[in-house]
Amino acid sequence: MRSVLLAAIAGLALAPSAAYAWGQTAHAVIDRAAIEAIPADGPVFLRKYEDYVAASATQPDAWRGDSENFSKIEEDPNHGWFREQFTFVKPIPRSRYEFVLALYKHYEKIKDSDPATAARTNVRWTGTLPYAAIEAYDRIVVCMRQVRAAQAEGRDASVPEQNCAFDVFRLGHYIGDGANPMHDSVNSDGWRGANPHGYTTDRTVHGRFESKFVDGIALTVADIAPRIGAPGREQGDMFDAVLAYLDQSGNKMEAVYKLEKRAGFADFTDKDVREMVYERTSAGAAMLRDMLCRAWAESAAPPAKVVPSPLDFTNPKFNPETGSAPD
Repeated sequence: MRSVLLAAIAGLALAPSAAYAWGQTAHAVIDRAAIEAIPADGPVFLRKYEDYVAASATQPDAWRGDSENFSKIEEDPNHGWFREQFTFVKPIPRSRYEFVLALYKHYEKIKDSDPATAARTNVRWTGTLPYAAIEAYDRIVVCMRQVRAAQAEGRDASVPEQNCAFDVFRLGHYIGDGANPMHDSVNSDGWRGANPHGYTTDRTVHGRFESKFVDGIALTVADIAPRIGAPGREQGDMFDAVLAYLDQSGNKMEAVYKLEKRAGFADFTDKDVREMVYERTSAGAAMLRDMLCRAWAESAAPPAKVVPSPLDFTNPKFNPETGSAPD
């Protein structure tokens, strides 16, 4: 097992560099803090894979290279949720493909009357982050059931555990991205549109906040661990919880721009910028920890029997446009 993990980490070190979100530092800190905050009745087996998950924390960004365009087209939208771009979609569909269709229908409606807006009415410029997160979450529930089954039967659980660890770093990346307010707004890479307060339009603002400043303060797990708190989100709908989490983060977007006006994130002693980083990364770690614990709890029960199947034409929620019923 150790040799497998070391080989994986070595492979990551040799991989081509990519434009990272939060940066390796913050993503790894969020993942480590989440795993270390798992309580004794949670999926503690993940602690064996903490180094692997942390080393893989920015791997989803490596799937966005221009030279691997099939992967890029699928993966790029998973890292953002630009809420201003789809205010016309209410409620948010519980299906990735219904969301895509809603965007396309609006695009068709406005493409002639408002071509500039239409050009950004698509998944690349709206994002699909909550769908990527909940899809990874569902896969984690499945592999955790397999871990439990192996444990109950006295079998080696290492393979399903490794499968879980893979999807944990995927989920961790999307939740980590969502913790950064700049991933939850059209102003992700510099202020767009009307700008009465004179916020920066420099595209480097994103990296100066989430990478340069984070590295400059040498963020560690110890900085945020006391802020994570006790597990929560044991009840309620997880997709709704993800949407609420992204809204809470996105509501802090302008505060980030206000902080940038001070010193362009170049002053690593700035207590307010530090507080923003600590608060947002601890929120990401808490959300990830809560999702992992909730997945572990759900995995204790057998999968629900859905009758008729989501693919059955007789399912009352069946949508012929997508060929399936939403969750």
